[in-house]
Amino acid sequence: MQPQIVLLKEGTDSSQGTPQLISNINACQSIVDAVRTTLGPRGMDKLIVVKNGKANISNDGATIMKLLDVVHPAAKTLVDIAKSQDAEVGDGTTSVVLLAGEFLKHIKPYVEEGVHPRIIIRSIRKCLQLCLEKINKISIKINKSNATEFRSLLEKCAATAMSSKLISQQRVFFSKMVVDAVLLLDELLPLNMIGIKKVQGGGLNDSMLVAGVAFKKTFSYAGFEMQPKVYKNCKIALLNIELELKAERDNAEVRVDNVKEYQQIVDAEWNILYGKLQKIHESGANVVLSKLPIGDVATQFFADRDMFCAGRVPEEDLKRTLKACGGAVMSAAHDLKDSVLGKCDLFEERQIGGERFNFFRGCPNAKTCTLILRGGAEQFLEETERSLHDAIMIVRRTIKSDAVVAGGGAIEMELSKMLRDYSRTIAGKEQLLISAIAKALEIIPRQLCDNAGFDATNILNKLRQKHAQGQCWYGVDINQEDISDNYALCVWEPAIIKINALTAATEAASLILSVDETIKNQTSGDQQPQMGRGMGRPM
Repeated sequence: MQPQIVLLKEGTDSSQGTPQLISNINACQSIVDAVRTTLGPRGMDKLIVVKNGKANISNDGATIMKLLDVVHPAAKTLVDIAKSQDAEVGDGTTSVVLLAGEFLKHIKPYVEEGVHPRIIIRSIRKCLQLCLEKINKISIKINKSNATEFRSLLEKCAATAMSSKLISQQRVFFSKMVVDAVLLLDELLPLNMIGIKKVQGGGLNDSMLVAGVAFKKTFSYAGFEMQPKVYKNCKIALLNIELELKAERDNAEVRVDNVKEYQQIVDAEWNILYGKLQKIHESGANVVLSKLPIGDVATQFFADRDMFCAGRVPEEDLKRTLKACGGAVMSAAHDLKDSVLGKCDLFEERQIGGERFNFFRGCPNAKTCTLILRGGAEQFLEETERSLHDAIMIVRRTIKSDAVVAGGGAIEMELSKMLRDYSRTIAGKEQLLISAIAKALEIIPRQLCDNAGFDATNILNKLRQKHAQGQCWYGVDINQEDISDNYALCVWEPAIIKINALTAATEAASLILSVDETIKNQTSGDQQPQMGRGMGRPM
C-alpha cells in the first residue's frame, strides 16, 4: 500500500490542463465584452458606480478597466495591458484589449482540438514579427521641416484621437488647443507641465488655453479685496513659510510673574511675524505665493503695501509657477533677493464661472501651460479631461516618433491580408494558426461597423476586395456608412499606437496560453489575524 502524499494545504484548489486554459480564455472573453461596444466614433459609454457611490461615465478603455476591479487572475493581464497602453501611448486602450481577446477567441478551437500551446505561441510571435515589419514598411514618415504642414498633421492626429470621445463634436476646437498646448512645452514634452483645471458652468467652447500658469484662487482673509488684481512686470516670491500667528504647542509652558513679561512674549511673537513680512516687502516682490497658510494680519499688511498674496497654494501649482517664472521656493524670509524671485509680464486675477483664478502670463521660461475646461456636469468635465489627456499623449507621441498610418481599421485589414497571404506559403499547423490570427485582426473594422449599426459582413467584404487590389489605406468610413481611403480623409494615427497595441496584445495572449495550471490557496488569504495582546501574542 502506497502512503498518501499530501503536498498542499487542505482547501487548496488546483485545476490544470486544457479545461483550465479554456476557462482562462473564457474569463478574458467576458472582459472584452465589457469594453467591446466603446470602440470607435459611434462607441457607447459605460456608467460605472464605485464603492462610495460615485458615478463615472467613460468610454476610455483603461479607465473602465481600472474601475471594474477585476479579480480573475488571468483576466487581470488584460487590465494590465490596457494600463500599459494608456501609460505608453495614451490612446488605443480599447483596441489592445479587443485584439488580445480576439486572438484568444480564434485560437480556442485549436486548443480544444489538442494543439500544443507552445506551437500556438510560436505562431503568434511569428505573426507579431511580420506585422511590425509591415507597419514599419508602409507607415508614412512625417516631414517636420514645414511648420504649417506639421502642425496641421498634429491637429489631424489629435482630432482622430478625440473622434471616439464625448467631445467629438468639438474636436476641431480642442485639437487646435491641444496642439498649441504641447508645442508650448520644451523638447522633453513633460506631461506634468500641462495643467488641466475644471470649472463647472459655461459651455465647452468657453474652455481656454493659458500660456503660463493659472490656478484657482486659494482661501483668503479679510484684507484681500483691497489688494490690486492686475500687475505688469511683477516679481513673484515663492515661499514655504507660514505667515500667521501660531497657536502654541500643547505642551509648551511659559511661567511669568507679571503682566509686563506676558506682554513681552506677545510682542515677541508679533515682531517675529512683522519682521518676516517686512523682509518680504523689502525684497521688491509684488505677488507672494506660499504653500503654507497666510493669515489675516499678513494679508492686510500686504494689501496696505499694494502686494498680492495667496496662501495654501497646492504644491503642483507652485512647482509649475516655479518652472514658468523662474526663481526658487524659499523656506526662510531673510534670504529674499532678486535672484530667487520669479518674474512674469502680467499677473491678473479673473472671474471664471463661479471661481476666481490667478493667471501668470508672459513668463520668461514659459515651458508650461494650463487648459481651463468649462462644462455642465462634473462627470462630463472629468470625461473631457480624460479625452484631452489621450489627445495630448497622441500629439506628444507623433512629435517623438514621426510616422503615421491610416486609422478606421485600414491598417488592421492590411495586416490581415498580409498574414493570410503568408499563411498560404507555409505548411503544417502554423498555416491554420496564422490564418486564425489574420481573421482575428479583422475585429477592429468589424467592431467599428457593429458599434455604428452598419452591416459588418458587407463592409468587410468590400474592404477585403480593396486590400486585395493593393489599396492599403482603405478602412471603414463612419460618416458615409461605406468604405473610403482613410489616409486621404485624414483619419491618421501614430504608427507607435498600432505597434504598441499589437505587441501588448500578443504578449498577453502568449502569457495566458502558457499557463496550464492554477493553484489557489484559499485558507491563507481568508484567515483573520487572531485578537491578542499585540505582536500576535495570545491574551
